[in-house]
Amino acid sequence: MAGFKDKVVYQIYPKSFKDSNGDGFGDLRGITEKLDYLESLGVDYLWLTPFFISPQHDNGYDVADYLKIDPRFGTMEDLEELIKKADERGIGLMLDMVFNHTSTEHEWFQKALAGSEEYMDYYIFRDGEKDRLPTNWISKFGGPAWEYVPHLKKWYLHLFDVTQADLNWENPKVRGALKDVIRFWKEKGIKGFRFDVVNLISKPEVFVDDYEGDGRRFYTDGRHVHEFLKELVRDTGIEDMVTVGEMSSTSLENCIRYSNPKEKELSMCFNFHHLKVDYKNGNKWELAEPDFAALKELFRQWQTGMQNADGWNAVFWCNHDQPRVVSRFGDDRKYWKESAKMLAAAIHLMRGTPYIYQGEELGMTNAGYRSIGQYRDVESLNYYEILLKEGKTTDEALDILAGRSRDNGRTPMQWSGEDHAGFSDAEPWIGLPENYRVINVREEEKDEDSILAFYKKLIRLRKEKPVIAEGNIEFIDEEDPGLMVYQRSLGTEKLLVLCNFRPEAVRVKSKEALAALTGGYDKILGNYGDGPEDGTLRSYEAVVLYSVSV
Repeated sequence: MAGFKDKVVYQIYPKSFKDSNGDGFGDLRGITEKLDYLESLGVDYLWLTPFFISPQHDNGYDVADYLKIDPRFGTMEDLEELIKKADERGIGLMLDMVFNHTSTEHEWFQKALAGSEEYMDYYIFRDGEKDRLPTNWISKFGGPAWEYVPHLKKWYLHLFDVTQADLNWENPKVRGALKDVIRFWKEKGIKGFRFDVVNLISKPEVFVDDYEGDGRRFYTDGRHVHEFLKELVRDTGIEDMVTVGEMSSTSLENCIRYSNPKEKELSMCFNFHHLKVDYKNGNKWELAEPDFAALKELFRQWQTGMQNADGWNAVFWCNHDQPRVVSRFGDDRKYWKESAKMLAAAIHLMRGTPYIYQGEELGMTNAGYRSIGQYRDVESLNYYEILLKEGKTTDEALDILAGRSRDNGRTPMQWSGEDHAGFSDAEPWIGLPENYRVINVREEEKDEDSILAFYKKLIRLRKEKPVIAEGNIEFIDEEDPGLMVYQRSLGTEKLLVLCNFRPEAVRVKSKEALAALTGGYDKILGNYGDGPEDGTLRSYEAVVLYSVSV
């Protein structure tokens, strides 16, 4: 596997990063324009979400052609220039491969609709009558996971939107075609791959109703998923490239297998359990205060579990599918700067490869939309209607969307305080948070104490101190649920990280942490200029201590 432990990945949502031609949509040339900024940040890889030909029902995760670039993002020449210019700066590009499903506009699905038996076998079709669903499974975006095609008298499976038909990985021709996609982009100079919901690709042999849940227990981490991944990696020669799998509702045991180097599957995994600690009764669309005790326990389980079995985590707070973390687990008003820095330190100093989502390094906040007309996301629009049907008032439904919508992470990158935040000369495709005149790259580059400056320090520390990239992790028990303390160790190096997730001050109780705070360790990073002197962490305080024993 590639040397990725001291690397940092920056995720770009091209549609919202930088518009170079004034049409209100971000594009590939816009990314090229901003490579100097990305180089100054110190990141090693850019993960770009899909920019392939797509009807954009799910913002590009409904791919109609894996080998062609959607003209709204630019041309193949634009991508080749981006690869070349990034390469000159020591930055590699990672592409997002959506291999669980295609758009229903994909040539393969269109041939299936035209009656081709060969291409029907590229997807998961089931015979049946219109009034009888093959199973009672629920789509991830709401409603049934099956759609009826009257002229074929068949249903097709779509775990996501009705325009995203699931591929049949049991068919060797499908696996062969997807391998060709990887080979094509490797030839172009792509340095890594992110695989979208890749642990859902192996479906059950027999499809049955789920009377306990929505069906996911029958297709998540499925029966052939590990052999399918081994085959894909082996036959495309990507074993030594950086690869990450997005794992939906996965288990620790499976992620160990996905990422253990001996298995020769993937470099690392995303899991999302830590981002469900503010779901009321496990329901994304019911708001609750974050359960920080649960958050700490999940980090402890995954960090130590992966360590003990030689797995590797991708560590992150934000992406294009998540609300902004400073609005979610921090305080985006009174303690905006302090909480954004604390959250960054908490994740970047763990065992794993950190991912930064565009604007996270600025402390960008949730959008603050107050009308349904401001939303663009298919999931949000669907669930708004579902929430109203469940009896929620308009205000209640909008409050839930304000906290949960994926559009919170999709607002344009805030480059400056100028009109449209310097993202575009035109009205952007989606509206900006009102605070962009204060929270933006231009302002933060001028401020030595900015959130941006703090992220640069974290990235630099990972490269300077082997203990961060290579060290073991051990969590130190603290009674207060909002206080997380962990220690990294490697040979003679030790790093102690203390993070207060609460707006109230909290007293450190563990003898080990108190001893480190009062002597023998150097404070190498913190989000308050001084202290702490007496073992009390202030509101959202983060302290990073370091020692080398002789």
